[in-house]
Amino acid sequence: MADLPTELVPLSPEQSDIIELTRTFAREEIRPRARSVDEADVETPWDLWRRAAEVGITGFMLPEEYGGGGFTDVFTQCLVQEELCVGDLGIGNLLCSNGFFADPVLALGSAGQRRDWLTPLAGKDTPMTSLATTEPGSGSDAASIVTTATRTAGGYVLNGQKAWISNAGEAEQYVVFAKTDPALRSRGVTAFLFRKGAAGVSFGEPMRKMGQRAIVCREIFFTDAFVPESDRLGQEGEGFSGLMRTFDISRTVLGAAATGVARAAYEYARDYAKTRQQFGKPIIEHQAVAFRLADMRTRIEQSRLLTWRAAKRLDAGLDTTAEAAMAKLTASETAAYCTWAAVQTLGGWGYSREYPVEQWMRDAKLEEIEEGTSDIMRLVISRSV
Repeated sequence: MADLPTELVPLSPEQSDIIELTRTFAREEIRPRARSVDEADVETPWDLWRRAAEVGITGFMLPEEYGGGGFTDVFTQCLVQEELCVGDLGIGNLLCSNGFFADPVLALGSAGQRRDWLTPLAGKDTPMTSLATTEPGSGSDAASIVTTATRTAGGYVLNGQKAWISNAGEAEQYVVFAKTDPALRSRGVTAFLFRKGAAGVSFGEPMRKMGQRAIVCREIFFTDAFVPESDRLGQEGEGFSGLMRTFDISRTVLGAAATGVARAAYEYARDYAKTRQQFGKPIIEHQAVAFRLADMRTRIEQSRLLTWRAAKRLDAGLDTTAEAAMAKLTASETAAYCTWAAVQTLGGWGYSREYPVEQWMRDAKLEEIEEGTSDIMRLVISRSV
Protein backbone atom coordinates (compact mmCIF):
# COMPACT_ATOMS: atom_id res chain seq x y z
CA MET A 1 0.00 0.00 0.00
CA ALA A 2 3.04 2.25 -0.38
CA ASP A 3 1.26 4.55 -2.84
CA LEU A 4 -1.57 5.32 -0.39
CA PRO A 5 -0.97 7.72 2.54
CA THR A 6 -1.93 5.12 5.13
CA GLU A 7 0.15 6.87 7.75
CA LEU A 8 -2.80 9.29 7.95
CA VAL A 9 -5.55 6.68 7.97
CA PRO A 10 -4.24 3.25 8.99
CA LEU A 11 -6.09 0.43 7.26
CA SER A 12 -7.59 -2.62 8.93
CA PRO A 13 -6.51 -6.08 7.75
CA GLU A 14 -9.87 -6.42 6.00
CA GLN A 15 -9.38 -3.14 4.14
CA SER A 16 -5.87 -4.15 3.13
CA ASP A 17 -7.19 -7.46 1.84
CA ILE A 18 -9.92 -5.94 -0.32
CA ILE A 19 -7.47 -3.37 -1.71
CA GLU A 20 -5.12 -6.18 -2.68
CA LEU A 21 -8.01 -8.13 -4.22
CA THR A 22 -9.22 -5.21 -6.30
CA ARG A 23 -5.71 -4.10 -7.25
CA THR A 24 -4.97 -7.59 -8.56
CA PHE A 25 -8.32 -7.74 -10.35
CA ALA A 26 -7.65 -4.38 -12.00
CA ARG A 27 -4.21 -5.47 -13.17
CA GLU A 28 -5.02 -9.01 -14.30
CA GLU A 29 -8.66 -8.83 -15.39
CA ILE A 30 -9.62 -5.23 -16.18
CA ARG A 31 -6.58 -3.66 -17.85
CA PRO A 32 -6.11 -6.46 -20.43
CA ARG A 33 -9.77 -6.10 -21.53
CA ALA A 34 -10.02 -2.31 -21.46
CA ARG A 35 -9.14 -1.61 -25.09
CA SER A 36 -11.48 -4.24 -26.52
CA VAL A 37 -14.32 -2.95 -24.34
CA ASP A 38 -13.69 0.58 -25.60
CA GLU A 39 -13.64 -0.62 -29.21
CA ALA A 40 -16.90 -2.55 -28.73
CA ASP A 41 -18.48 0.85 -27.93
CA VAL A 42 -22.02 -0.09 -26.85
CA GLU A 43 -21.60 -3.58 -25.40
CA THR A 44 -21.64 -4.35 -21.69
CA PRO A 45 -18.61 -6.50 -20.70
CA TRP A 46 -20.67 -9.20 -19.04
CA ASP A 47 -17.66 -11.48 -18.65
CA LEU A 48 -15.99 -8.96 -16.36
CA TRP A 49 -19.23 -8.31 -14.49
CA ARG A 50 -19.70 -12.03 -13.76
CA ARG A 51 -16.07 -12.51 -12.81
CA ALA A 52 -16.24 -9.50 -10.45
CA ALA A 53 -19.43 -10.92 -8.91
CA GLU A 54 -17.71 -14.26 -8.33
CA VAL A 55 -14.96 -12.66 -6.23
CA GLY A 56 -17.34 -10.32 -4.37
CA ILE A 57 -16.55 -6.98 -5.97
CA THR A 58 -20.04 -6.08 -7.25
CA GLY A 59 -21.56 -6.50 -3.78
CA PHE A 60 -18.72 -5.64 -1.40
CA MET A 61 -20.47 -2.39 -0.35
CA LEU A 62 -23.75 -4.07 0.67
CA PRO A 63 -24.56 -4.82 4.33
CA GLU A 64 -23.73 -8.32 5.57
CA GLU A 65 -27.35 -8.87 6.61
CA TYR A 66 -28.27 -8.91 2.90
CA GLY A 67 -25.35 -11.16 1.96
CA GLY A 68 -22.96 -8.37 0.97
CA GLY A 69 -19.34 -7.81 1.85
CA GLY A 70 -20.18 -5.51 4.74
CA PHE A 71 -17.96 -2.60 3.65
CA THR A 72 -20.78 -0.09 4.03
CA ASP A 73 -18.50 2.82 4.92
CA VAL A 74 -17.85 5.32 2.13
CA PHE A 75 -14.12 5.43 2.92
CA THR A 76 -13.56 1.77 2.04
CA GLN A 77 -15.73 2.19 -1.06
CA CYS A 78 -13.39 4.99 -2.15
CA LEU A 79 -10.33 2.79 -1.60
CA VAL A 80 -11.83 0.07 -3.81
CA GLN A 81 -13.07 2.50 -6.46
CA GLU A 82 -9.64 4.08 -6.89
CA GLU A 83 -7.95 0.71 -7.37
CA LEU A 84 -10.49 -0.55 -9.91
CA CYS A 85 -10.31 2.69 -11.89
CA VAL A 86 -6.54 2.47 -12.14
CA GLY A 87 -7.36 -0.54 -14.31
CA ASP A 88 -10.02 1.28 -16.34
CA LEU A 89 -12.31 4.13 -15.38
CA GLY A 90 -15.45 2.99 -17.17
CA ILE A 91 -15.14 -0.65 -16.14
CA GLY A 92 -14.34 0.33 -12.56
CA ASN A 93 -17.43 2.54 -12.38
CA LEU A 94 -19.55 -0.23 -13.92
CA LEU A 95 -18.46 -2.90 -11.44
CA CYS A 96 -19.40 -0.73 -8.45
CA SER A 97 -22.65 0.63 -9.91
CA ASN A 98 -24.87 -1.50 -7.68
CA GLY A 99 -23.75 0.71 -4.82
CA PHE A 100 -25.42 3.73 -6.46
CA PHE A 101 -28.70 1.77 -6.63
CA ALA A 102 -28.36 0.55 -3.05
CA ASP A 103 -27.84 4.01 -1.50
CA PRO A 104 -31.45 5.30 -1.90
CA VAL A 105 -32.85 1.87 -1.02
CA LEU A 106 -30.88 1.90 2.23
CA ALA A 107 -31.76 5.53 2.90
CA LEU A 108 -35.50 5.37 2.16
CA GLY A 109 -36.55 1.74 1.91
CA SER A 110 -38.46 -0.35 4.43
CA ALA A 111 -36.94 -3.48 5.95
CA GLY A 112 -38.86 -5.58 3.45
CA GLN A 113 -37.76 -3.50 0.46
CA ARG A 114 -34.15 -3.67 1.54
CA ARG A 115 -34.36 -7.44 1.89
CA ASP A 116 -36.20 -8.03 -1.39
CA TRP A 117 -34.21 -5.64 -3.57
CA LEU A 118 -30.70 -5.85 -2.08
CA THR A 119 -30.31 -9.53 -1.23
CA PRO A 120 -30.28 -10.59 -4.93
CA LEU A 121 -27.32 -8.23 -5.51
CA ALA A 122 -25.00 -10.16 -3.22
CA GLY A 123 -24.78 -13.46 -5.08
CA LYS A 124 -22.48 -14.69 -7.82
CA ASP A 125 -25.30 -14.24 -10.35
CA THR A 126 -26.06 -10.69 -9.26
CA PRO A 127 -28.26 -8.65 -11.57
CA MET A 128 -27.15 -5.23 -12.74
CA THR A 129 -28.99 -2.18 -11.40
CA SER A 130 -29.62 1.41 -12.45
CA LEU A 131 -30.50 4.81 -10.98
CA ALA A 132 -32.76 6.92 -13.21
CA THR A 133 -32.69 10.64 -12.47
CA THR A 134 -31.44 12.71 -15.45
CA GLU A 135 -33.94 13.94 -18.05
CA PRO A 136 -33.50 15.63 -21.43
CA GLY A 137 -34.31 19.02 -19.89
CA SER A 138 -32.89 18.53 -16.39
CA GLY A 139 -29.40 17.33 -15.67
CA SER A 140 -27.78 18.56 -12.48
CA ASP A 141 -30.98 20.35 -11.36
CA ALA A 142 -32.80 17.28 -10.07
CA ALA A 143 -35.61 19.38 -8.60
CA SER A 144 -36.71 20.34 -12.12
CA ILE A 145 -37.51 16.81 -13.32
CA VAL A 146 -40.87 16.58 -15.10
CA THR A 147 -41.54 12.83 -15.04
CA THR A 148 -44.79 12.45 -13.10
CA ALA A 149 -46.20 9.80 -10.81
CA THR A 150 -49.97 10.11 -10.52
CA ARG A 151 -51.86 8.27 -7.81
CA THR A 152 -54.22 5.53 -8.94
CA ALA A 153 -55.85 2.52 -7.32
CA GLY A 154 -53.13 0.48 -5.65
CA GLY A 155 -50.21 2.62 -6.72
CA TYR A 156 -48.99 5.17 -9.24
CA VAL A 157 -48.90 5.73 -12.99
CA LEU A 158 -45.60 7.10 -14.30
CA ASN A 159 -45.23 9.20 -17.44
CA GLY A 160 -42.10 10.85 -18.71
CA GLN A 161 -38.62 10.32 -20.08
CA LYS A 162 -35.16 9.81 -18.60
CA ALA A 163 -31.90 10.32 -20.53
CA TRP A 164 -28.27 9.27 -20.18
CA ILE A 165 -29.19 6.53 -17.72
CA SER A 166 -26.28 4.23 -16.96
CA ASN A 167 -27.03 0.52 -17.43
CA ALA A 168 -30.52 1.30 -18.78
CA GLY A 169 -31.83 -1.69 -20.69
CA GLU A 170 -29.01 -3.84 -19.30
CA ALA A 171 -30.10 -3.65 -15.66
CA GLU A 172 -32.81 -5.76 -14.06
CA GLN A 173 -33.62 -3.43 -11.13
CA TYR A 174 -34.15 0.33 -11.14
CA VAL A 175 -34.74 3.30 -8.85
CA VAL A 176 -36.57 6.13 -10.64
CA PHE A 177 -37.35 9.62 -9.34
CA ALA A 178 -40.62 11.28 -10.38
CA LYS A 179 -42.88 14.11 -9.25
CA THR A 180 -45.95 13.14 -7.24
CA ASP A 181 -46.78 16.86 -6.93
CA PRO A 182 -45.12 19.00 -9.64
CA ALA A 183 -46.17 22.23 -7.91
CA LEU A 184 -43.95 21.45 -4.93
CA ARG A 185 -40.72 21.26 -6.97
CA SER A 186 -38.10 19.43 -4.85
CA ARG A 187 -40.66 18.62 -2.13
CA GLY A 188 -42.72 16.80 -4.73
CA VAL A 189 -39.98 14.34 -5.78
CA THR A 190 -40.64 10.71 -4.86
CA ALA A 191 -38.55 7.57 -5.49
CA PHE A 192 -39.90 4.31 -6.91
CA LEU A 193 -38.57 0.83 -7.60
CA PHE A 194 -39.30 -1.17 -10.73
CA ARG A 195 -37.96 -4.14 -12.62
CA LYS A 196 -37.03 -4.54 -16.26
CA GLY A 197 -40.01 -5.77 -18.23
CA ALA A 198 -42.55 -3.65 -16.35
CA ALA A 199 -45.51 -2.72 -18.53
CA GLY A 200 -45.30 0.80 -19.95
CA VAL A 201 -41.51 1.03 -19.64
CA SER A 202 -39.34 1.02 -22.78
CA PHE A 203 -35.75 1.83 -23.66
CA GLY A 204 -34.04 3.77 -26.42
CA GLU A 205 -31.07 2.63 -28.45
CA PRO A 206 -27.62 2.69 -26.79
CA MET A 207 -26.15 6.19 -26.82
CA ARG A 208 -22.76 6.44 -28.56
CA LYS A 209 -20.33 8.12 -26.22
CA MET A 210 -16.92 9.76 -26.21
CA GLY A 211 -15.60 7.53 -23.43
CA GLN A 212 -16.39 5.17 -20.55
CA ARG A 213 -18.00 2.90 -23.10
CA ALA A 214 -18.13 -0.04 -20.69
CA ILE A 215 -21.26 1.60 -19.28
CA VAL A 216 -24.13 1.43 -21.75
CA CYS A 217 -26.47 4.44 -21.52
CA ARG A 218 -30.00 4.66 -22.89
CA GLU A 219 -33.12 6.74 -22.57
CA ILE A 220 -36.03 5.31 -20.56
CA PHE A 221 -39.62 6.04 -21.56
CA PHE A 222 -42.57 5.76 -19.14
CA THR A 223 -45.98 5.55 -20.80
CA ASP A 224 -48.72 4.97 -18.25
CA ALA A 225 -46.34 2.66 -16.40
CA PHE A 226 -47.93 1.28 -13.24
CA VAL A 227 -45.87 1.01 -10.05
CA PRO A 228 -47.57 -0.54 -7.00
CA GLU A 229 -47.59 1.49 -3.81
CA SER A 230 -45.46 -1.21 -2.19
CA ASP A 231 -42.63 -0.22 -4.55
CA ARG A 232 -42.57 3.42 -3.51
CA LEU A 233 -39.38 4.23 -1.58
CA GLY A 234 -40.21 6.20 1.54
CA GLN A 235 -43.09 8.64 1.72
CA GLU A 236 -44.27 10.96 -1.02
CA GLY A 237 -41.93 13.92 -1.29
CA GLU A 238 -38.98 12.21 0.45
CA GLY A 239 -37.23 11.33 -2.78
CA PHE A 240 -35.26 14.55 -3.10
CA SER A 241 -33.65 14.29 0.32
CA GLY A 242 -32.72 10.68 -0.43
CA LEU A 243 -31.34 11.74 -3.79
CA MET A 244 -29.21 14.50 -2.23
CA ARG A 245 -27.72 11.99 0.19
CA THR A 246 -27.05 9.67 -2.74
CA PHE A 247 -25.37 12.55 -4.61
CA ASP A 248 -23.07 13.27 -1.66
CA ILE A 249 -21.96 9.64 -1.63
CA SER A 250 -21.73 9.21 -5.40
CA ARG A 251 -19.78 12.45 -5.88
CA THR A 252 -17.30 11.35 -3.22
CA VAL A 253 -16.91 7.89 -4.73
CA LEU A 254 -16.52 9.41 -8.20
CA GLY A 255 -13.76 11.56 -6.72
CA ALA A 256 -11.97 8.30 -5.93
CA ALA A 257 -12.67 7.00 -9.45
CA ALA A 258 -11.20 10.14 -11.01
CA THR A 259 -8.17 9.84 -8.73
CA GLY A 260 -7.73 6.28 -10.00
CA VAL A 261 -7.56 7.19 -13.69
CA ALA A 262 -5.29 10.14 -12.86
CA ARG A 263 -2.98 7.73 -11.04
CA ALA A 264 -2.99 5.35 -13.99
CA ALA A 265 -2.04 8.22 -16.32
CA TYR A 266 0.73 9.41 -14.01
CA GLU A 267 2.24 5.94 -13.56
CA TYR A 268 2.13 5.26 -17.29
CA ALA A 269 3.70 8.62 -18.19
CA ARG A 270 6.35 8.26 -15.49
CA ASP A 271 7.40 4.79 -16.65
CA TYR A 272 7.44 5.89 -20.29
CA ALA A 273 9.55 8.95 -19.45
CA LYS A 274 12.15 6.76 -17.78
CA THR A 275 12.73 4.73 -20.96
CA ARG A 276 12.10 7.21 -23.80
CA GLN A 277 15.34 8.83 -25.04
CA GLN A 278 15.48 12.37 -26.42
CA PHE A 279 18.65 14.43 -26.95
CA GLY A 280 20.77 11.67 -25.50
CA LYS A 281 19.01 11.11 -22.18
CA PRO A 282 15.70 9.83 -20.79
CA ILE A 283 13.01 12.47 -21.13
CA ILE A 284 12.29 12.29 -17.40
CA GLU A 285 15.58 14.13 -16.96
CA HIS A 286 14.26 17.06 -18.99
CA GLN A 287 12.94 19.73 -16.70
CA ALA A 288 9.66 20.31 -18.53
CA VAL A 289 8.74 16.62 -18.29
CA ALA A 290 9.92 16.26 -14.70
CA PHE A 291 7.93 19.31 -13.62
CA ARG A 292 4.84 18.02 -15.42
CA LEU A 293 5.11 14.71 -13.57
CA ALA A 294 5.56 16.61 -10.32
CA ASP A 295 2.34 18.52 -11.00
CA MET A 296 0.52 15.27 -11.77
CA ARG A 297 1.64 13.60 -8.56
CA THR A 298 0.80 16.66 -6.44
CA ARG A 299 -2.70 16.99 -7.89
CA ILE A 300 -3.37 13.30 -7.33
CA GLU A 301 -2.46 13.62 -3.66
CA GLN A 302 -4.72 16.68 -3.33
CA SER A 303 -7.59 14.82 -4.95
CA ARG A 304 -7.20 11.73 -2.82
CA LEU A 305 -7.01 13.64 0.45
CA LEU A 306 -10.08 15.75 -0.35
CA THR A 307 -11.93 12.57 -1.30
CA TRP A 308 -10.89 10.81 1.89
CA ARG A 309 -12.00 13.82 3.95
CA ALA A 310 -15.44 13.81 2.35
CA ALA A 311 -15.72 10.04 2.87
CA LYS A 312 -14.78 10.29 6.53
CA ARG A 313 -17.31 13.08 7.06
CA LEU A 314 -20.05 11.00 5.44
CA ASP A 315 -19.15 8.03 7.64
CA ALA A 316 -19.31 10.29 10.70
CA GLY A 317 -22.82 11.42 9.75
CA LEU A 318 -21.78 15.02 9.09
CA ASP A 319 -23.19 17.33 6.45
CA THR A 320 -20.86 16.77 3.49
CA THR A 321 -22.51 18.42 0.52
CA ALA A 322 -19.79 21.06 0.03
CA GLU A 323 -16.95 18.66 0.82
CA ALA A 324 -18.26 16.06 -1.63
CA ALA A 325 -18.47 18.76 -4.30
CA MET A 326 -14.89 19.85 -3.53
CA ALA A 327 -13.67 16.28 -3.84
CA LYS A 328 -15.44 15.67 -7.14
CA LEU A 329 -14.45 19.04 -8.60
CA THR A 330 -10.78 18.69 -7.70
CA ALA A 331 -10.47 15.03 -8.63
CA SER A 332 -12.32 15.33 -11.94
CA GLU A 333 -10.19 18.28 -13.04
CA THR A 334 -7.10 16.42 -11.85
CA ALA A 335 -8.11 13.46 -14.02
CA ALA A 336 -8.57 15.77 -17.01
CA TYR A 337 -5.16 17.35 -16.43
CA CYS A 338 -3.26 14.11 -15.73
CA THR A 339 -4.65 12.26 -18.74
CA TRP A 340 -3.84 15.29 -20.94
CA ALA A 341 -0.36 15.41 -19.40
CA ALA A 342 0.17 11.71 -20.12
CA VAL A 343 -0.75 12.21 -23.78
CA GLN A 344 1.58 15.20 -23.89
CA THR A 345 4.43 13.22 -22.35
CA LEU A 346 4.09 10.44 -24.89
CA GLY A 347 3.88 12.97 -27.72
CA GLY A 348 2.67 11.50 -31.00
CA TRP A 349 2.49 8.04 -29.45
CA GLY A 350 0.08 9.37 -26.84
CA TYR A 351 -2.26 10.41 -29.64
CA SER A 352 -2.17 6.90 -31.05
CA ARG A 353 -4.70 4.24 -30.11
CA GLU A 354 -1.71 1.93 -29.69
CA TYR A 355 -1.36 3.35 -26.19
CA PRO A 356 -4.09 3.62 -23.51
CA VAL A 357 -3.57 7.25 -22.55
CA GLU A 358 -5.74 8.64 -25.37
CA GLN A 359 -8.64 6.52 -24.13
CA TRP A 360 -8.07 7.64 -20.56
CA MET A 361 -8.21 11.26 -21.73
CA ARG A 362 -11.60 10.58 -23.35
CA ASP A 363 -12.83 8.64 -20.34
CA ALA A 364 -11.80 11.32 -17.85
CA LYS A 365 -13.96 14.01 -19.44
CA LEU A 366 -17.15 12.43 -18.13
CA GLU A 367 -15.98 12.93 -14.55
CA GLU A 368 -16.30 16.69 -15.08
CA ILE A 369 -19.92 16.20 -16.21
CA GLU A 370 -21.69 13.32 -14.44
CA GLU A 371 -23.38 13.70 -11.05
CA GLY A 372 -23.13 17.48 -11.48
CA THR A 373 -20.86 19.39 -13.83
CA SER A 374 -17.81 21.28 -12.59
CA ASP A 375 -19.82 24.52 -12.87
CA ILE A 376 -22.52 23.03 -10.64
CA MET A 377 -19.89 21.82 -8.15
CA ARG A 378 -18.52 25.37 -7.89
CA LEU A 379 -22.06 26.63 -7.33
CA VAL A 380 -22.64 24.08 -4.56
CA ILE A 381 -19.36 25.04 -2.88
CA SER A 382 -20.09 28.76 -3.18
CA ARG A 383 -23.32 28.31 -1.22
CA SER A 384 -21.30 27.15 1.77
CA VAL A 385 -18.95 30.13 1.75
